[in-house]
Amino acid sequence: MSDENKPVVVPNPWDKLRQYTPARIALGRAGTSLPTKPHLEFQLAHARARNAVHHDLDTAKLEAALKTRGHEPRLLHSAAANRPMYLQRPDMGRRLDEESRKAASAMTPPADGFDVVFVIGDGLSSFAIEENAAPFLDAILPPLGKQGWRVAPLIIVREARVAVGDEIGQLLGAGMVVVLIGERPGLSSPDSMGIYMTLNPRAGLTDAARNCISNVRREGLAYEGAAHKLFYLMTEARKRGLSGVHLKDEAETSQGAVTGSSKSFLIEH
Repeated sequence: MSDENKPVVVPNPWDKLRQYTPARIALGRAGTSLPTKPHLEFQLAHARARNAVHHDLDTAKLEAALKTRGHEPRLLHSAAANRPMYLQRPDMGRRLDEESRKAASAMTPPADGFDVVFVIGDGLSSFAIEENAAPFLDAILPPLGKQGWRVAPLIIVREARVAVGDEIGQLLGAGMVVVLIGERPGLSSPDSMGIYMTLNPRAGLTDAARNCISNVRREGLAYEGAAHKLFYLMTEARKRGLSGVHLKDEAETSQGAVTGSSKSFLIEH
């Protein structure tokens, strides 16, 4: 074949495998470079990931969505005063600012205490929380109510890291904390939500004390599947008196759950 009749884009023999994964494989080549289309798609995905990190959580929209479901969420703030500080000082996102600490301390629990408090944090992807937090709570709260769990008012935390939930749980005297948080964006998943569960939360705990369910989103682990896993972990944690690396997820994935993962340990956001 003469040079002028050769295709501009040389196909990749792995092309058929692309139907099984969103990963960037079998993109072909144009000379020694990527073809224009996948190159532009990569730039768009990278821009979406960057945007997810810097996007401010729309707390008004989230509060409205939760209130229509009958919740009265409380809004708190970490010690990271703004997004640049949050990204540069992870330690500041792991604790509340003074005003929020006082507000949390003033939340009087019932005489028999709270079994669990759900903390919703923006994390490294506010898009993940705006998209997934409310529908996931729709899936997990009803079965907890049927089992008699005493659930604290929902807490929303701006500029939050996972460990801020430990302080909140301790201030409220809750037996357990579940943190819903935006995960570090990937180039194919800028809206992935992580769920972290810790028994007997208190400030200073490490990641080894938490169980994690990751990749909760419409194109990842479905809400019903994630709720099934979390309900199992919460029930077993309370029954056995332990969480984290000592508690393994042995729940069968419910129907409707697709690709995702659950782990007993994950490096913190």
